[in-house]
Amino acid sequence: MTPSAGSHDVLVVGGGPAGAACAYWLASAGHDVALVEKKRFPRVKTCGDGLTPRAVRQLQDMGLGSALGAHHRFDGLRALAFGRTLELAWPSHPDFPPYGYVVTRHDLDQLVAERAEGAGATVWQGAEATDPLVEDGVVRGAMVKRGGAVEEVRARQVVVADGANSRFGRALGTARDKEWPQGMAIRGYFRSPRHDEPWIESHLDIRDKAGNVLPGYGWVFPVGDGRVNVGIGLLSTSPRWKAVNTTHLMEAFVEAVPASWGVSPATSCGPPTGGRLPMGLSVGPRVGPGWLVVGDAGASINPFNGEGIAYAYETGRLAAGELGRALVSPGGGLVVDSYRAALEERYGLYYRVARAFVRIIGRPRLMRAMVGTGMHSATLMEWVMRIMANLLRPDQLGPAEAAYRAVAAIARLAPEPPAPATGLAVGAPALESEPASPAA
Repeated sequence: MTPSAGSHDVLVVGGGPAGAACAYWLASAGHDVALVEKKRFPRVKTCGDGLTPRAVRQLQDMGLGSALGAHHRFDGLRALAFGRTLELAWPSHPDFPPYGYVVTRHDLDQLVAERAEGAGATVWQGAEATDPLVEDGVVRGAMVKRGGAVEEVRARQVVVADGANSRFGRALGTARDKEWPQGMAIRGYFRSPRHDEPWIESHLDIRDKAGNVLPGYGWVFPVGDGRVNVGIGLLSTSPRWKAVNTTHLMEAFVEAVPASWGVSPATSCGPPTGGRLPMGLSVGPRVGPGWLVVGDAGASINPFNGEGIAYAYETGRLAAGELGRALVSPGGGLVVDSYRAALEERYGLYYRVARAFVRIIGRPRLMRAMVGTGMHSATLMEWVMRIMANLLRPDQLGPAEAAYRAVAAIARLAPEPPAPATGLAVGAPALESEPASPAA
């Protein structure tokens, strides 16, 4: 082991969307932040690659609006189910743009990490935080392996941002509550003549080989560079969850995609990859003495639609704000309890409603009835889209907002498993690992 690599205000473990965003906002505020990323950019990451208006807003706020302009823009969602097709433009909203982008994580994560570095963050690539550095029950940094050597990197606060399979988080005692829903997804790239369409496409009636409708959806996202991103997302609320072979399901979906996309084994750019999606803040605890968790490591993925990138950026930014206040407070604010409260205030009720929704669509008859009814009305599906994409307007009470409020009132009263508020003691053995998240 080599001597200490110095001390920082904040050490961020993981350079994906949440970690890079957190590092950017901390560095922009003048804090000394070090970010360690196990891989080297650019690197491939399993993801759907779609950036919704929420994600675009975060990237624009980080000064990356012009960089996004070099990638494929789309104007809305084309929904297909039970023989019907609806094209739904992104709804207007005072806080978000009416468009999204498709950007591969190969390109996107490097853009944001470089932006963080440009703001003043120290970014170490090819550096793995192997173990928390704990003193008197407080996390004071991490042991970091890079270049064949292990260094002690000290910090006043540590941000855990190493993704859905968070090894560093598990070493601190974080765990997913298995009573709460989770997702599973698989995706691959294909060459396609429709690679630059202005719509992303979602298939809402995916089926297994026996013809059973499953809770989840299939997608075709134009990348704009000659390829499309094709994949399937499933929910654990299905009684057939454990019996589903995702590889076979992916093969069946590729066969079912409209022929005009040109998607087939012959146009595949490589074997599909996938993993688990911890959703709805189902991982906890999310804060402890000297540390907090952001992004997929804290299960910030939206259960309604499996979107993870926007919420990674948002939780990273939220954490940076709370950490910034803690760092200038008397005593250094080692325990950032305000972050837990801020997460609950912003996402608590919305995710509670989402968890109730995914339990309902886990029942095949209810899912068929809900989707079948919705596909007969473009107006109704526009309301649904506004709710599921978390684009409800704060400045008016339209039909979508009214419907959400009614459901939210019920969700407040409905019983569900308690939130995962406690975990293992610091330094306890890591839990059994799960595959890395493709969320995004």
